[in-house]
Amino acid sequence: MWIMIAGPFRQGSTDTELWELNLSKLNEAAYLIFLKGHTPIIGVNLALPIIKIAGTAAYEQIMMPLSMALAEKCDAVLRLDGFSVGADEEVSLFESKGLPIYYEIDQIPSMNQQNQDEDGIL
Repeated sequence: MWIMIAGPFRQGSTDTELWELNLSKLNEAAYLIFLKGHTPIIGVNLALPIIKIAGTAAYEQIMMPLSMALAEKCDAVLRLDGFSVGADEEVSLFESKGLPIYYEIDQIPSMNQQNQDEDGIL
């Protein structure tokens, strides 16, 4: 499955350290989803390089449109804890389509148990 990871990124803050912490949490979840044999998708990771080129003034024009376009292609979503209007918007899309919404990594079925070693690492 292609699984979108929806969670906080900026949270209305200008604190770049908070942004990095939130991005790290998104990426950590992506790694765990990958270990379960799925393709993790994070809208922020697609949008940030484009925003860097376009300039921060283009953030609102780029971030959610790209993230929602990715969400349209995904089979399920993992909603991480924390306030995020954008993540809630992504989850609403999955709800409207009747697609799986996960709130914990453990809820996501593993697709490649046979490829994991004893520690759960490929």
